Amino acid sequence: MSQNMRGVVTALLTPVFLGVAPIFGKMAINAGADSFTVAAWRTAIAVAILWVGYGLFARKFIYIYPAGLLGCVVIGVVNGIGSLFYYGGLGSLDASQAQLLNGMYLIFAVLLTRMSGEKLDRRMILRVVLAMIALVIITGFSSKQVNWLGVGLMLANAIMFAGTVILSQYVLYEMPAPTVTLYILSTMAVVVAMVWVAVGKPMSEHTIEMALPPIFALAISTALSRLALFSGVKLFGSLQTAVLSLTEIGVALALAFFVLGDRLTPPQVIGIGFLAASILLIRPKDLSTRGINPNMLVSNIADLQFQWIAFDQAFGKRNAVVHEDQPTHPKLTTVEMHMIRDMMGAGKSPVKPFSTNKDDYGFIGKADNDSKT
Repeated sequence: MSQNMRGVVTALLTPVFLGVAPIFGKMAINAGADSFTVAAWRTAIAVAILWVGYGLFARKFIYIYPAGLLGCVVIGVVNGIGSLFYYGGLGSLDASQAQLLNGMYLIFAVLLTRMSGEKLDRRMILRVVLAMIALVIITGFSSKQVNWLGVGLMLANAIMFAGTVILSQYVLYEMPAPTVTLYILSTMAVVVAMVWVAVGKPMSEHTIEMALPPIFALAISTALSRLALFSGVKLFGSLQTAVLSLTEIGVALALAFFVLGDRLTPPQVIGIGFLAASILLIRPKDLSTRGINPNMLVSNIADLQFQWIAFDQAFGKRNAVVHEDQPTHPKLTTVEMHMIRDMMGAGKSPVKPFSTNKDDYGFIGKADNDSKT
């Protein structure tokens, strides 16, 4: 099987791995484990599995450069906080209701991509209205009393997961999905472990015996789901992966029905229809990136390093005490610096940097010429 075909198959398995998460998580919570313990243990076990697996079979994916690591840390913090919200909400809601609320993340993803200042069109307003109707029906027509804290936690997780999907496409532009998965999950483990140490409740031996099997299964599904998710984002892009991942709702609802005995009321089924209609109205351009491109910020860090090396090698003077295998140490006089500056055409005025706004591409030179005329 070719590498691209393996990527397609892995991405298609994303809904399965994501769909079983609320089932195993709810089983662990029902066994007596608190939400923070479930979040911390499953992430720690998942990270341990990945590090051992990479160390034995895929060491090449362990390497990461500093700028890429910084991007993974940012995404890991966002995803880690979101996972705390998720399991906090899961402890207060049925698995089926929790997963339906989590499906709102695609609506939030579209809204987040519009934060660059673009006006909302009628199509976007209609999607938001349909999503709000679905939210009211799903939460307000349950057979049980609504736990608004749980609803709020699940919606907070949906916002965080939307940010994870959007931000990951920038980091995945320059790094393979397995590397991104390893360091995002490692950061998540640090975040949730800190919270668990601060507020987590200790488990009795009986609780550990009952809760550990579903937590271990949840850890395996977590590692596989993140690998599949980031592989899909790299291969298909954020929109296609997000839409594909929404089929996890069907997987979760089916498993919750047969395994946990969850039942949806007829009005909630209608709410699912409104949510599906809102999602189907999303177009590919709705998740296209606008405004400042974080890729340019990450790329500029590496480019600056290369520029320093090139300048050092071109104009540096070797000190007599410096060995040949060591970097040069530029010691240029003021006159030499001015000569180099004139040679590069910088002149005496400050050099105008290139814009990181992708909307300016192709217009910078034109604007400069117009200003001179």
